[in-house]
Amino acid sequence: MATILFDGMAYGMLLFVLACGLAVTLGLMNFVNLAHGAFAMAGGYVTVVLMDKGGVPFVACLPIAFAAAAALGLVLERTLYVHMYGRSPLEQVLFSIGLVFIAVAVTDYFMGSSQRNIQLPAWLQGRREVLGASIGIYRSFLIVLCGALAMALQLALMKTRFGSRLRAAVDDARVARGLGIPVGFVFAATFAVGSGLAGLGGALGVELLGLDPYFPLKFMVFFLIVVTVGGTSGLMGPFVASLLLGVADVAGKYYLSSALGGFVIYLVLIVVLVLRPHGLFARAR
Repeated sequence: MATILFDGMAYGMLLFVLACGLAVTLGLMNFVNLAHGAFAMAGGYVTVVLMDKGGVPFVACLPIAFAAAAALGLVLERTLYVHMYGRSPLEQVLFSIGLVFIAVAVTDYFMGSSQRNIQLPAWLQGRREVLGASIGIYRSFLIVLCGALAMALQLALMKTRFGSRLRAAVDDARVARGLGIPVGFVFAATFAVGSGLAGLGGALGVELLGLDPYFPLKFMVFFLIVVTVGGTSGLMGPFVASLLLGVADVAGKYYLSSALGGFVIYLVLIVVLVLRPHGLFARAR
């Protein structure tokens, strides 16, 4: 039981890093960005190419994957996404879905359709016995790293000047501009950081989730479930939702068959939305 709980926490932490950028754009910036998984895929392929072709160590690839996805997000935000702010949700969905299929086609053309993986360094491989539970070393690494990221992001959002500016820009962009807040810069920086975190999550998830050109389509639903279950009050909701869904998914696949256990995460979604239609941590209205 302890092993299942630990593995579920590690999976949940990874889900949070992958989905927290979407939690920001959808929950705080009110933009439905279904192409979020494409940035995660970009970070994953940057890591694969750097390790396979350049011999770059895995840990050194992580900040590079973050920077590459953030740069891509910044360019797309300034050239494409900026024109979609304020549009209807349907227009945003169609726009971002189109970007997903473009990303899939381009990646399949240049990188091939086969599944890609990486070789972790020796110090991150294997398992250890801790209090009678078999604990994966890499999963321990994920829990520590992603937990630290979650705390840093929450503090940055709630305690820093930039976080205050972001919340003000989301609540009323016109008033925020009148107060001298550079709303365009705030949105661009936020989008870039969210995209970078997705790229970091993609790099961390190559070992556990695998990587192929259809990654954005396969995990799009999981990202949306995390944000839906967690609510739109900030990052705490998606963080709790990620842990809940991660443990539920791992436990379901362990105690049930792999195919049947995959439906547990959707059962959790239905139960939460029946009891709390706006998610676990809904924004005050």
